[in-house]
Amino acid sequence: MIESSLTKLQKAEANGAASASQGGYFFAGGKTKDSSGRISYTATEYGNQIQQFSVKTDLLTVVKDLRKRNVPTYADGLYRCLVDPTFMMHLRRDSDFREIARYAGAPGQGMYMGNPMIPNNASFFQGPQAGQAYFLAGEPVMPTGVQFEGVKFFESTNFPTKNITASIDGGSNYSSLEVAQGFFFGPQAIGVGIGGPNAQVLINNNDDFSRFIILIWQLYAGFESLNKDFVTTAFSFVSDDGSI
Repeated sequence: MIESSLTKLQKAEANGAASASQGGYFFAGGKTKDSSGRISYTATEYGNQIQQFSVKTDLLTVVKDLRKRNVPTYADGLYRCLVDPTFMMHLRRDSDFREIARYAGAPGQGMYMGNPMIPNNASFFQGPQAGQAYFLAGEPVMPTGVQFEGVKFFESTNFPTKNITASIDGGSNYSSLEVAQGFFFGPQAIGVGIGGPNAQVLINNNDDFSRFIILIWQLYAGFESLNKDFVTTAFSFVSDDGSI
């Protein structure tokens, strides 16, 4: 289901640059594509890592524009963001992000709502990071996300690799550079049509005489983009040498 949702959320990029009046793409540093669909950073900007998504210059702008576009929030008052692990790492190492994360917070309040027995901001550093599913006392615990600046973040490893033609020397030279992706959205951005039973977990009987257990998550459904203005597809550049 995540992969299908990502495919539909990606469609918002065709809207053009996201703004206070329309959904669309957002490149770190607020850069927009030229007439050839390329992105350009100066060498100084690149050295200062402007090409990587940050809290003050990027996240706050994305959230502000979602609100200006009257994008509704979910019942908890937050937007949602699906991110690949590299995008989340760029955000997590931001000094402003880490500053608030280091305060313990009271159980039941804070950035991370995964374990009610641990102060939530503290548990952000202890894992399971951005709300990945995990096991507690032998029982599966579903991801709850990390909330920050009006957004609840969920990591996904289902993002396809994406490259953008970009320059890191002010437009003198262009090459295909990899970007990490994060899709911000509100409810009603995607429609879901379910055929047959709802989502269910099934056991695969190919278990080699019960030596191990294979579980399958199954859902027959169709997805479609309902409102591209309720979506911002954000991109954060991986370094040109392939590092992060």
